[in-house]
Amino acid sequence: MNKCLETLKQRVKTLKAAIRSAERDKTHFPNGHLRVSQTRNQVRYYCVESTDEPLGTYIPKSKCELAKSLAQKDYNELFLENARVELSRLERSIRLFSEANADLAYQNLDPRRQRLVEPYIIPDDLYAANWLSQPFKTNSFMPEARIYDTKNGEKVRSKSEAILADLFLELGIPYHYEQALTLKDKTVRYPDFTLLRKATREVIYLEHFGLLDDEEYRHKCLEKLDEYRHNGIYPGKNLLITYESEEFPLDIKGIRKMIKELFL
Repeated sequence: MNKCLETLKQRVKTLKAAIRSAERDKTHFPNGHLRVSQTRNQVRYYCVESTDEPLGTYIPKSKCELAKSLAQKDYNELFLENARVELSRLERSIRLFSEANADLAYQNLDPRRQRLVEPYIIPDDLYAANWLSQPFKTNSFMPEARIYDTKNGEKVRSKSEAILADLFLELGIPYHYEQALTLKDKTVRYPDFTLLRKATREVIYLEHFGLLDDEEYRHKCLEKLDEYRHNGIYPGKNLLITYESEEFPLDIKGIRKMIKELFL
């Protein structure tokens, strides 16, 4: 429901901005309205300024800007009429959804009661908590290489991975580090991070490529990306990639912006 409300509010914001723009344009239009006539393959435009002359005055090609302005004016009036109706209905819907929705039956319970109840619609935060609490198999390869501490109390293999883990924790994005992923051929891989997009309940994988100066490492990264793609995991769908090299250090500011736009 929260996601639905956010979508409605974003639409309201878009409509209000468009209405303001259309209101400003109203002062610049010429008198009259556009009439369009077509005979065979010939399209003709007319300016109708009075009901006494419904056919209007022919607009020659040399005055095509007049036709465009009149067309924009007619569209402007129709847009404003429809947009105001939609805006009114959306604002009413937002008020109704905010006042009463099925989710509130659980969310408004005393926490002591919540602990005793199984909600029929699981709230995002509860879903995330359940997801985080599920046990999972992790990568047992070279555990001694996990020497960097995160604020979440775990150890990871690189300083950059620790920075990423701390970012996810700060932004409230549920994640698992090196959670086992079984591919179609039963091969098991361990993506650096498995993230949960709470609003949609989607699992998103993140791989951090931290040694791109090394040719052999780059080759393995490309092999991994090919393997993922063959299993329906690829950028633009359910895979994020971060990277760094000596020339291009970890862009944590850019990554923060990306993660916030995708998850929050």
